[in-house]
Amino acid sequence: MASDGRGAAITQAKLVLLGDMGAGKSSLVLRFVKGQFHEYQESTIGAAFLTQTVCADDRTIKFEIWDTAGQERYHSLAPMYYRGAAAAIIVYDIQSQSSFARAKSWVRELQKQGNAALVMALAGNKCDMEEKREVEREEAEAYASENGLFFMETSAKEALNVTELFHEIAVKLPKAPTPTNGPGVVLTNQNRTPQKSQCC
Repeated sequence: MASDGRGAAITQAKLVLLGDMGAGKSSLVLRFVKGQFHEYQESTIGAAFLTQTVCADDRTIKFEIWDTAGQERYHSLAPMYYRGAAAAIIVYDIQSQSSFARAKSWVRELQKQGNAALVMALAGNKCDMEEKREVEREEAEAYASENGLFFMETSAKEALNVTELFHEIAVKLPKAPTPTNGPGVVLTNQNRTPQKSQCC
């Protein structure tokens, strides 16, 4: 655990973005990390890695963000990126029912991993394209509620709810337990000499 220079501890958290190609995963990350938006974003190959720090409540969270490729040919690589993640954002394009269906399949895949501590968010991106909407907000909200996800509609282009999305994830991350001197807890290995084996 690092420090932010003021003595406050920084918690590192691995965060992965999953979703169909063209849903806007890379645009969300670029807007969040660099405050930028590019109308034409090249497709991610494999995955891109970025970091960004967020202050949430009394904690400083450093997100280690893995932006995965949406193309089907990279699907087999996805477990390498979401394994051990503290949080996942499943992104779909509100203009596409097929994109929403793909998001649901990612949710099922993550649920099969059995990581109860994983914070999962469902992001309906491109909500600035209201006139081309195919996925109703109420439909996505109901799905998120049924599956224990928190839901937010975003627009990387308009910078709508992008920072709020990542901030809400930071708030929802489980807090690390405070170390105690209880039984079975080893706080340090310093000044310990290896014990000689008692085995015959």
